[in-house]
Amino acid sequence: MEPAPSPQMFQYCLGGAENYQRPPQKLWVVIEHDKPASHPQQVHISIVGAKHMRISWITDDCSVPSVVEYGTSPGNYTASATGHHTTYRYLSYESGAIHHVTIGPLELGTTYHYRCGIAGDEFSLRTPPATLPVEFVIIGDVGRTGWTVSTLFHIAGEEYDVLLLPGDLSYADRHQERWDSFGRMVQPLASARPWMVTAGNHERETLRQPGGGDDDEPPARFVAYDARWRMPHEASGSRSNHYYSFDAAGGAAHVVMLGTYAESGEGSEQHAWLERDLAAVDRRRTPWLVVLMHAPWYNTNLAHQGEAEPMRRAMERLLYEARVDVVFAAHVHCYERFTRIYDNEANSQGPLYITIGDAGNYNAHNEGSS
Repeated sequence: MEPAPSPQMFQYCLGGAENYQRPPQKLWVVIEHDKPASHPQQVHISIVGAKHMRISWITDDCSVPSVVEYGTSPGNYTASATGHHTTYRYLSYESGAIHHVTIGPLELGTTYHYRCGIAGDEFSLRTPPATLPVEFVIIGDVGRTGWTVSTLFHIAGEEYDVLLLPGDLSYADRHQERWDSFGRMVQPLASARPWMVTAGNHERETLRQPGGGDDDEPPARFVAYDARWRMPHEASGSRSNHYYSFDAAGGAAHVVMLGTYAESGEGSEQHAWLERDLAAVDRRRTPWLVVLMHAPWYNTNLAHQGEAEPMRRAMERLLYEARVDVVFAAHVHCYERFTRIYDNEANSQGPLYITIGDAGNYNAHNEGSS
């Protein structure tokens, strides 16, 4: 990222989907774990504060210690950190041990080698740079199809620093083994660069526990997502795993991840948190202010029209007054880019809105424009 572009660099986008001929859908890809139960799988990392990383992984053996050994040379681990593990049940499914360990402080722009649980393969990660430029990869609605494999292949061939994913990760849709397959699929990338994510509708996975005896008890939602993909919400003063923020490039970029499926109206915790978070950004030292959410506020496709309108009406003013540069969303399975907008009108002071919801999902490309 370099200093923010002028609005003249972009053109307003309407429709265009009717001219696109999507190739045939590709089948699900299933990846099994073929190593001992004590060996780490589904390894992914996330940024925690300025100089720490959270390492997350799963073991089938729940007795494996939640320990990460790490250092700047392969096989030479000069530091270690201890965390914790959790498990969850979803109907008849029982997860393995889901480990979360925060390591650091780490030097920025540096490669570290690490081992999880004192067993199995060595992994390596590179911390983001201390200054601009910083390169983000942004994908949404990923899934586990042949198209997903193609997307990940293209990403693997690029030099980048952080991956941002505004929802719809695995498309498990209550089939929990699909979460495991997804974690194995993305591990080569997600273990090497931070993956910063927020939840989409396919993460909701509503569950009513059988035999609870209390019809008024609210159903459980986001059980697998919250257990597996823990984000650093506490570091930004958020009480929810579904919305948080973090800095990159020494504070030159501030990234805000919003929760489409968390309460967002005035008086809600998310609304109050966002107001505080944006007010704390000093644009003199932070030229880039980026927001991501799952459901787009602006969308010319026929699919998902108006779904995020209550959230837009409640929060758009906050983004406008903070002079957010760009807003990325997913959910609609297409690419679409708008000019700078505020309250449904072109406005040179408003954010640029971009939809990127077609990284590999199993559904068809959303057709047509309204």
